[in-house]
Amino acid sequence: MLVLAVDTATPAVTAGVVELTGGTPRLLARRVTVDARAHGELLTPHLRDAVAEAGHTLADLDAVVCGVGPGPFTGLRAGMVTAAALGHALDRPVFPVCSLDAIAAEVRGEPLLVVTDARRKELYWATYAADGTRTTEPSVNKPVDIPLKGVTRIAGTRIVDLGVPITGPEYPSPVGLVLAADLDGEPGPLTPLYLRRPDAVEPGARKRVSPG
Repeated sequence: MLVLAVDTATPAVTAGVVELTGGTPRLLARRVTVDARAHGELLTPHLRDAVAEAGHTLADLDAVVCGVGPGPFTGLRAGMVTAAALGHALDRPVFPVCSLDAIAAEVRGEPLLVVTDARRKELYWATYAADGTRTTEPSVNKPVDIPLKGVTRIAGTRIVDLGVPITGPEYPSPVGLVLAADLDGEPGPLTPLYLRRPDAVEPGARKRVSPG
């Protein structure tokens, strides 16, 4: 099974091609650029380059896996729209994956906290059991408000020192995304995990500038 994995939920613009044989993922090629402002510009060239380096064409793909956050609106939209468009054009299933789950999928064996940068001095986070099962819903909080009870390792962003040893990848990887996806089931809806209300609001009624 040949899978294209993409993620734009963090500052990393990630695309990679993973081959699954007997349930074991093997990375064939990847392109990653850490630039929070370049998701829309770089994702399509990255995925094209990764597919070409893997020795395949887009038509060879069997599925697409896409990180759905939590993350900022602009970044997530770039990845999810690209994945949805590819799935539609190629008639291939698109599997959504929580981006925190993708990081956790590569770190198992002990209780884990996964964090990514939410900006505004906050972090997106979720906790995981030793077997990789998520034990809390993805949330966004200031670092001081994130519970650390029972956590023995942290994976994800290194921007904040929470006083717990750090392990694993800083960003979701193509292999992690594939490991976290339920490729044997039906793909769920591509629903972004924003966790915040949008900054933009619908304008209210105009104020009168003169009596009338």
